[in-house]
Amino acid sequence: MLNKPKARACKDDVVATVARMRLLQIDSIHVVARSPYLVLHSRIGDYDPQWLEDVLDTGRIAESWAHEACFVPAADLPLHQAWRRQRAMHWAYKHADRMHREHRDGMDALLARIRDNGAARAADFESETRSAGGWWSWKPEKRWLEAWFALGELMVTRRERFQRVYDLADRVLAKLDPPMDRALLELDSDALRRRFILDSVRALGIAQVRWIADYYRLKPAVTDKELAPLVAEGELLVVQVADWSVPAYVHRDHADWLAQAASGQLRATHTTLLSPFDPVVWDRARAQVLFGFEYTIECYVPAPKRKYGYYVLPILHRGRLVGRLDAKAHRREGVFEVKVLYLEPEVEATPRLLGDIADAIRASAQWHGTPKVKLARSRPAPVAASLRALLR
Repeated sequence: MLNKPKARACKDDVVATVARMRLLQIDSIHVVARSPYLVLHSRIGDYDPQWLEDVLDTGRIAESWAHEACFVPAADLPLHQAWRRQRAMHWAYKHADRMHREHRDGMDALLARIRDNGAARAADFESETRSAGGWWSWKPEKRWLEAWFALGELMVTRRERFQRVYDLADRVLAKLDPPMDRALLELDSDALRRRFILDSVRALGIAQVRWIADYYRLKPAVTDKELAPLVAEGELLVVQVADWSVPAYVHRDHADWLAQAASGQLRATHTTLLSPFDPVVWDRARAQVLFGFEYTIECYVPAPKRKYGYYVLPILHRGRLVGRLDAKAHRREGVFEVKVLYLEPEVEATPRLLGDIADAIRASAQWHGTPKVKLARSRPAPVAASLRALLR
């Protein structure tokens, strides 16, 4: 996200972006766009959100447990399947296995129905009204579908209005593009861990050792000792960063960018709004060290304890996290509401910065189909009037 996209986005850019990040976390909150769509918009600009569902339907990406529930490149799916078989202690797998033991007849009947009648959504099953809450308050069929997904018998073949459509794993795997490399299913845990470590460092760009395990939820934590052979082989490069007391690691694929950064030639020009579940900010410790940005996803915090708001979008400006805004897209009215915009205390509200932020808000609002922007207030307070003038 150093620079703005140079060309109009196309469907291939969705696949390429997921491949570059290695995973795209799924979250269903849609106060603004749902998180995976917003993460893509931050990177490729205006695009049709239907493209994400299209590339899932055609097998170019797949859904899997990774960091959490994620879209992953089709080529990486066998790695995640192999890893799932070797880490049966994952919470989703444990809950699913227990559910099957407790509801074997119902789950087996549901699986047989899909085998005989084809793909299905949770909405295709009648059941009692569910109560508010998470996994455990879903109707039984929804929980059973999710359990079979965690156990690997079912996969998500497509989405309809973001609702999962489940089918037998073999039928979904048959349409993968590229086809599954089954040799990857035979990798042992050491080889898989090595692959995930390298992919994590490549995706992060630059990483302290303590940040690496979180990307794929690896256990135990990664250590400098574990990375030493990868450095010796030339897979990873070790660098020293000013004000860091520990070494940093860069994937060899980024050697050119590292050289540009060392010579002062690497320049960030892009300003955009980030999803709360963007890989740039989901590791709070990394965001604090790398950007000096303290961030909490407050939709999970009780309302009286929220500091900034329910669904707060970090503002990435030319390689820095300079602020955040609490937003809501009112699609029926065509209004993109910014309840409050906060600049970080040390950030100077220069004309260029405010102009870039206004452009980013306007671009996001237009893409959401809510072109009228309403900004209620800001901190510092005078910023609001300046931004309103720029947003007219």
